[in-house]
Amino acid sequence: MKRLILLAVLAGLLAAQAPDDATKRRMPDGRTQAEHILEHEYRKSRQDAAELVKLAEELKKELDENDYHVLSLNALRKAERIEKLARKIKNRLKRF
Repeated sequence: MKRLILLAVLAGLLAAQAPDDATKRRMPDGRTQAEHILEHEYRKSRQDAAELVKLAEELKKELDENDYHVLSLNALRKAERIEKLARKIKNRLKRF
């Protein structure tokens, strides 16, 4: 009985010391899976930031062209899309 408990404790200690497989997995190009995920998220953040800038410029142009008391539905949709993109980028960068 004592041996069984001792084996269970030792197995638990060895499992706790084993490296995390998710961070140590290697991709075919030799990089770790974590590095690959970080690079992908970085590229996606840059794409989203470029789209955000484009939408912001379009929204500014549309606001300049319209009267001060009239706002189109398209402008509201662009503002919502800008807000959504900014939130996605912020959340993605928090993980770095």
